Amino acid sequence: MIAAGRYSDAYMVNWNSNVFPGILGRTCDRPCEPACRRVRVEKEPVAICRLKRVAADYKDDIQDRLPKVPKRKNGKRIALVGAGPASLAVARDLAPLGYHIVVYDRDLHAGGMMRTQIPKFRLPETVLDEEVGYILGLGLETRFGRGVESMKALLAEGYDAIFVGCGAPRGRDLDVPGRREAAANIHLGIDWLASVSFGHVTSVGKRVLVLGGGNTAMDCCRSARRLGGEDVKVVVRSGFEEMKASPWEKEDAMHEGIPILNYMVPKAVTHDHGRLTGMVFEKVRAVYDGRGRRDLVPTGEPDVHLECDDVLVAVGQENAFPWIERDAGIEFDNRGLPRLDASTLQSTLPNVFFGGDAAFGPKNIIWAVAHAREAAVSIDKLCHGEDVRERPVPKSLLTSQKMGIHEWSYDNQVSLDKRYRVPTKDNKIVLKDIKVEVELGYDPKLALAEAERCLNCDVQTVFTSKLCIECDACVDICPMDCITFTANGEEGDLRARLNAPAKNTGQDLYVSDSLKTGRVMVKDEDVCLHCSLCAERCPTGAWDMQKFLIEVTHAGHGCRSKSKELTTS
Repeated sequence: MIAAGRYSDAYMVNWNSNVFPGILGRTCDRPCEPACRRVRVEKEPVAICRLKRVAADYKDDIQDRLPKVPKRKNGKRIALVGAGPASLAVARDLAPLGYHIVVYDRDLHAGGMMRTQIPKFRLPETVLDEEVGYILGLGLETRFGRGVESMKALLAEGYDAIFVGCGAPRGRDLDVPGRREAAANIHLGIDWLASVSFGHVTSVGKRVLVLGGGNTAMDCCRSARRLGGEDVKVVVRSGFEEMKASPWEKEDAMHEGIPILNYMVPKAVTHDHGRLTGMVFEKVRAVYDGRGRRDLVPTGEPDVHLECDDVLVAVGQENAFPWIERDAGIEFDNRGLPRLDASTLQSTLPNVFFGGDAAFGPKNIIWAVAHAREAAVSIDKLCHGEDVRERPVPKSLLTSQKMGIHEWSYDNQVSLDKRYRVPTKDNKIVLKDIKVEVELGYDPKLALAEAERCLNCDVQTVFTSKLCIECDACVDICPMDCITFTANGEEGDLRARLNAPAKNTGQDLYVSDSLKTGRVMVKDEDVCLHCSLCAERCPTGAWDMQKFLIEVTHAGHGCRSKSKELTTS
């Protein structure tokens, strides 16, 4: 749709799935991109994340395409704790079904970590407000500026279900000598980012050390550069490749002149009668045992002292549920996380569900949305008196793409097109103002070029064994050697006998029924490009290319097994 310039249609397809196309098109950790088939041809996948932004940037007004909220409610009240991505996604699914949604958040504006922890130079406030506004416009009751202080008190209000999506709001601290004495200039990363976001912090010292190797650390160091930090360094315990930060986040930081110093463990904070002067680090190296487990051991080199005016600690986040009484019926594990059914997100208290960072610890926005969609299904089934564990499988549809003997409804040429770089503003501009967005995004011309790198992996190879005459023409023309005609056998033996041995045991093989000669056709989906050359070459039509469409189960009629409806009010 993007390639065809149908930006609004593309946006709505994406909005129905991930809820935040414009936000995720700028901030997503991109867990989908490693699966892109383009990496089987060259190094980098299709820029799926940045193309979502294109749909958001160039769409028309889509307000009239959003779900309509029924005038009559269904009589069920749902409480959402936190107004971050997980809770908002639950509201997006349940509000159109007639549920009365009440959202609690201690902040005055919705968005959660998307507002407090992602700097505006990565996510402009206008984009955040727009997409959050789409959900708030579904008739939610908002109780902002007042956090939930007691789960028992919330339960006493008689909600039919409660969803906890309050994130992982507590940053891990640093415990080294001198930490307390120099506390005035040592800040927890997520708290500092929130203060910057709300305008409470507008400057920082010229020399700044950022401790940690995750995306929060990258946001901290880049924010510090914009608030007056002239000498900003990131210091990590691990090696550069082992850092949890996304590769592009590290690249962006280094592009802005921020060095990343690795294999250095904090040892002490130095100060002059409470005034921070620097930090001492021990140099270490990684040593691995026979099982591949890593241990950091001192190199024996002299300690390193780095002078600084401020320290930002971004060494991880923890879940904090001081407001949930431990006798409220919700069990927690030894890490302080709620005990949940991983598929339903239901806690040990049947009408309380968790999602996002609050469920399994810090991860990312798109996983929070995924949790929310499943939790919404659970809540809907619970309110209809159904077993939340009985969940219908997603629906799928296969449609042939053949328009003629050798013609397809899509472009099947595999060309060596390298990924197009997203244009950015000059450092001289962006480092002067923390609100100036760094990335410009693709324009329509670049978006078309990048979208055309897609190898149409939704168009799948379908083999009909009774039509096969075993001419092996498909084997001859396959550019990836992923098709083999051979005698059947045990999986391990079969994998070794293929034209290109299938070493990735995590990827299933496609094995046909027995053919006329007794052989079977085996296809290794792990290397197939879906280029359709096999189907073009096949003289009998045994191979076909069929578009695969999946419809994931969402809350509503499709998730229920019973036909009765709730009483409206």
